[in-house]
Amino acid sequence: MLLKIIAIGKLKDKYFRERCDEYAKWLSPYAKLEIKELPDSTPEKEAIAILKELEKDKGAFIVPMAEEGQQYTSRQFAELLDKAARKVVFIIGGPNGIAQEVKQQAGKLLSLSKMTFTHEFARLILLEQLFRATNILNGGHYHRD
Repeated sequence: MLLKIIAIGKLKDKYFRERCDEYAKWLSPYAKLEIKELPDSTPEKEAIAILKELEKDKGAFIVPMAEEGQQYTSRQFAELLDKAARKVVFIIGGPNGIAQEVKQQAGKLLSLSKMTFTHEFARLILLEQLFRATNILNGGHYHRD
């Protein structure tokens, strides 16, 4: 499985970098992960940068993170990944969210919660859930019902 995260902004806090790196390492036996950080800018420039990056991912299943997106249990999220294309691209927006023209590329809009998180928290939660989902799909014992 190929997974990619396109994120607006960098992880500046050492704690978030270390935890995200740890989940990325744990994920490595199950999936190849690429993280592409794009600069925080105006909504228009962010949309252009994201769409340009998506041109490299033809045929991928595109999943922007959006408050109006669908919420899943961890097992449902694992099923979504299992049924998705060979490559899945997640998009984490900046403080202004994700532009409509990017959302129109989506195979699915995903919401982590009804609450809004900083992009650092969103990335950490997404990486943990990606590890959990791939672990579920591979018969691991990390997730307990």
